[in-house]
Amino acid sequence: MIEMKVAGIALEAATRSPIVLLRDASERRQLPIYIGQDQARAIISVLENQAHPRPLTHDLMVNIFDEIDIVLERVVIHSLQDSTFFAVMTVRQGEVKKDIDARPSDAIALALRTRSPIWVMEEVVAEAALPVDRDADEAEQKAFRDFLSNLNPSDFTQRGRSTSSES
Repeated sequence: MIEMKVAGIALEAATRSPIVLLRDASERRQLPIYIGQDQARAIISVLENQAHPRPLTHDLMVNIFDEIDIVLERVVIHSLQDSTFFAVMTVRQGEVKKDIDARPSDAIALALRTRSPIWVMEEVVAEAALPVDRDADEAEQKAFRDFLSNLNPSDFTQRGRSTSSES
């Protein structure tokens, strides 16, 4: 699994549909997930530290979690099927842990409010992530190819073995 952070909300150019952008720690891969307008507003309100006079739905859920001692331990975006992402929230109440099915957008909105980590399965990242810095990726690939082309069999000699015989 790869831990990711919310990089922001973008709008798809043609349809103006909101997209939450998750980015890995190296800031080399970005995972775009289309979300609804309400979830986009819920995520933006946390990112921009907006206060509301009354709790919004995700704030209400966090308040309920607090009142009944539920901790959101993590969010995991675990699969992508027919262009739809699937997530689970791992919650703990005392010694009892449960995985609860959730839309990624709702799970992300709750994770931001509780400062819980967001994880994405590697298969999902491999299938749907976009490179953030294509030039850096190409430079890294070129450096690796150059490294491989300059390898000699003698570079693979065993090290750390004693050459003297011990009695």
